[in-house]
Amino acid sequence: MDLQKHPQPADTAPRPADLRASDADRDRVADILREALAEGRLTAEEHAERVEGVLHTKTVGELDVFIRDLPAAHDRPAGPAYTSAPPRPLPGTLPAEADTSVVAVFSSAVRRGRWRAGRRVHAFAVFGSVEIDLSEAVFEYQHVVIKAVSVFGDVQIRVPENVSLRGTGGSVLGNFEVSTLDSVQSDAPVIYVDGWSVLGNVEARPRRGRFVADILDRVQDKVDRKLRKHLDR
Repeated sequence: MDLQKHPQPADTAPRPADLRASDADRDRVADILREALAEGRLTAEEHAERVEGVLHTKTVGELDVFIRDLPAAHDRPAGPAYTSAPPRPLPGTLPAEADTSVVAVFSSAVRRGRWRAGRRVHAFAVFGSVEIDLSEAVFEYQHVVIKAVSVFGDVQIRVPENVSLRGTGGSVLGNFEVSTLDSVQSDAPVIYVDGWSVLGNVEARPRRGRFVADILDRVQDKVDRKLRKHLDR
């Protein structure tokens, strides 16, 4: 029997509380503090002091300190999602042609409400503005790629709060900004925003308070179909 002690490999995985906080994490905590102020749980001085502290936090654990005594912080998980999003589909997996195209040339174009988001969406703004709002969309596929191009224009993309969001692109004398999100649900939609802006703006971020329900809808649809099939026998 080998009695010699062998060194055990150190666990280098960071604790959730030690992970760096994102802007979305700070926004979530600021929303909870704002609600607490409106409900009378915090005084104006306490609210201002805590918001100031939130703006200077670096880790998730530091953020939790400011809301741990508030009921809203315990209504749902206080920490962000740490489930890794599934890998991006390989080139050629998704169709090259767009399921939906929204184009604005010297004009404005909007796609919002309850609509079915395909696997590929194209948004082009040339001296115009385009708004793609997915906060109430039905996701038939887990992976959605949005190609956004802005030339002297503006492309605004809004997504539900509980999806994963990724962005790849750049700008020339303009702005390209995508707020990265990680969903707590492994089967949640993953939205990729690819694009460029030339003397324009491309921006993608979550719409607070909006949650995609289609994940549950798909499960319910399957149950309903099985039930109808059983009753039709």
